[in-house]
Amino acid sequence: MSRLFVQSILPLTAALALTSPEAKAGEWDVSGSAGVEARTFFEKGLLPGQLDTFQPSLELEMDARWQSDDRMWDFVMIPYGRIDAKDDGRSHFDMREAYVRWNGDDWTVRAGLAKVYWGVAESRHLVDIINQSDSVEDIDDEDKLGQPMLEISTIRDWGQLTGYVMPAFRKRTFPGEKGRLRAPFLVDNDLTRFDEGRDENAGVDFALRYSHYFGDWDVGVSLFHGADREARLVFDADRGAFAPYYDDISQAGIDLQYTKDAWLWKFEGIVRDTAFETFAAAVGGFEYTFYGITDAGADLGVLMEYQYDGRTSDPLLAPQTIADNDLFIGARLAFNDAEDTDFLGGIVTDTKDGSMSGLVEASRRFGQNWVGEIEGRFFMNTDPGNLLHGFRRDSHITLRVTRYF
Repeated sequence: MSRLFVQSILPLTAALALTSPEAKAGEWDVSGSAGVEARTFFEKGLLPGQLDTFQPSLELEMDARWQSDDRMWDFVMIPYGRIDAKDDGRSHFDMREAYVRWNGDDWTVRAGLAKVYWGVAESRHLVDIINQSDSVEDIDDEDKLGQPMLEISTIRDWGQLTGYVMPAFRKRTFPGEKGRLRAPFLVDNDLTRFDEGRDENAGVDFALRYSHYFGDWDVGVSLFHGADREARLVFDADRGAFAPYYDDISQAGIDLQYTKDAWLWKFEGIVRDTAFETFAAAVGGFEYTFYGITDAGADLGVLMEYQYDGRTSDPLLAPQTIADNDLFIGARLAFNDAEDTDFLGGIVTDTKDGSMSGLVEASRRFGQNWVGEIEGRFFMNTDPGNLLHGFRRDSHITLRVTRYF
């Protein structure tokens, strides 16, 4: 990320919020969490130097928010850090969000580090392209780095229109030599490359999104131009490592959700233009909820989605993906109890070679301030020609206990 941007814009946003005349009369809300995580792999790593089967770590997060009495100004700061006992590459600090926002009658303006989420699908977030993935946290693209941006948005009777100017780029994080869930060779961020005329400190990305609802339909349409958040991995023989290459792309996306009784029908589709090809990708399916399946009022949702991606399989021409012709089947169980107990499980199967990956997540609150979570990720029947084959010994279970304050 541009040091100039961080050194100038972020202190300015804080100063605007904290030194404004309304700040003394505004309201602060400060919270945070501290969690202990134990990740246990069922087998030793496939690659030399990888950690053994046990990986403990500590994660910390603070959330500080201020709002003026007239509700026209907001300031948000969310720092996050993880200390990993086994993999130095997974120990990191990131300012997830640090922005100031002005709220007018019809317009809002936000400047600083922020996170934006687009999309409706459960198994793959195709249109969600603003923020970079924090891959040392997990490989599911759910954890995101804060993106430097200027965001201008208006909400009218005809819908919401939001524009983004992003003056700095965030590199994707990758596990270190001891890390699990990594490529056969290390990815060295010091070797990062961009298209001609751009680097991490130069080059501006742009995005535009329109969203609205029409009866039972929720619709989002987006345009993006800038550096791809996915990287081609080009092997550097001299360094014995992969060099991430971020191409400039243009992308048009659409996300649709249709709600009818207990049904949720979901679709996300993109068309992406690169220097090498123009391709389409899509994910779509449904979620059906059985309400009140127990006397206590638990709800069971059944999910199914199909994933398609038309990009080339040549790793020199495009970032590779496992979600090219895959079927996701899952279930979500919400107990609707005072402890917010819930469960999510699912399996993704490659329809061509039968390679499978599974996910199980469950959480429950204890008392007023504690939350316990368990996550399992499994790789089964992986075909040697499938990218999942490189993770065939990385099935694991993660236990996490978090204290909120």
